[in-house]
Amino acid sequence: MSPLQSFSRCFYSLILFVGFLAVPIAARSQDKDKEQIKGVLAEPDDAVEVRAEIASVEKLMPQLVDRGGALYFLSTSRQHLGETLEALRLLKECLALREGFDPSGSPSLRVLKGSKEFDDLVVSVHRDYPVVAQAQLAFVTEEKDLVPEGLAYDARQNVFYLSSLNRRKIVKITPEGRVSDFVPAGRDHLLPVLGIRPDPADGTVWANSWSEDAARSELLHFDASGKLRGRYAPQGTAKHGFNDLVVRKNGEVILTDSASNQVFQFDPAAHTFTPLSIHRVLSAPNGIALADDDHQLFVADDLGVVRVDLDNGNSSDVNPGPRSTLAGIDGLYWHKGSLIAVQNAIGSARIAVFHLSKDSSRVTQTTVLENRTSFTITPTTGAIHGNDFYFIANSQIDSLNGDKVMDVTKLGVVRIAVVRLP
Repeated sequence: MSPLQSFSRCFYSLILFVGFLAVPIAARSQDKDKEQIKGVLAEPDDAVEVRAEIASVEKLMPQLVDRGGALYFLSTSRQHLGETLEALRLLKECLALREGFDPSGSPSLRVLKGSKEFDDLVVSVHRDYPVVAQAQLAFVTEEKDLVPEGLAYDARQNVFYLSSLNRRKIVKITPEGRVSDFVPAGRDHLLPVLGIRPDPADGTVWANSWSEDAARSELLHFDASGKLRGRYAPQGTAKHGFNDLVVRKNGEVILTDSASNQVFQFDPAAHTFTPLSIHRVLSAPNGIALADDDHQLFVADDLGVVRVDLDNGNSSDVNPGPRSTLAGIDGLYWHKGSLIAVQNAIGSARIAVFHLSKDSSRVTQTTVLENRTSFTITPTTGAIHGNDFYFIANSQIDSLNGDKVMDVTKLGVVRIAVVRLP
């Protein structure tokens, strides 16, 4: 499920729940719950798809190392379908694991706000995971309607690149905060631009693009001046949603496809896309990181993080350890043996560092850098520059309906925050 699909579902859940909170949750029976739902609104248009996703995750649960991630996914999905009692049951089971999920920030589950059961759960979560405020404002872009998704740092040029979903362009930002177009809007007739990465070998720039409205996706390649060198899409009629990407030292691009639930290796010489073999079914793969050794790949999806050995093809889920979760990560980055994450699909978003064991198979310590502040409203991705982590603080992705901004007058300036890494 892509970020845009997620927000669409959450909005539907809010409508579905209007007038429903007046009845105490604990007092409702399943039959009454179904009657209420039928009386308010029919099932959402994507109900068949959502039920298929639920069935897939339930089938995966026995082999997952983080049960909490699956429980939270199932809870939000059930609420999207209007199955409030089941959603609340699953949420209670998830929060009892004390892994960091915070339903108060969930666009779908917050419709339960005001019920004693839900509010008591939130109080308990906030006691275990208090506010953490360490980030500072780094940059501001005056264009309010960018709706940025990808952020990257180019050491060769000493600039940041920021991709735009709404304006379908890429801007660059100097360390002093000067903002200018790297790829102007309209010039290359781009789709909404998502993940972006410079090529460490030659200074060119790769970016993913994806239009949900048009059901199309392309991998883009620009030279160091922003001129389009190539645009590539897989063969066939299957739906694709290219999200984030990394570039290996040999020029190979590896990208996540949130629509087809796959990870692709792109050969820049042959211009071919080859799916990467993973040990389990992925659920909307999103963030992706490459270790400094250029051989360990980490892929984030709804349910956790998968580690792939690019030498032998073996893969396994990274164990998050007790009272921790690797679920719901958007931006994912490698830094000195740790994973830096923008974790925006666990309710209230947070920026976290997951310190890994020597073999990268498990998390040995979780450090939360920013939690429940004005810099974690709608964060998406980030970039590492030295020992600092820069991240998009307010992507405003919730303002989109498909590829379009619902109300431009409600948008604010885009803020990029920075926090020091441990």
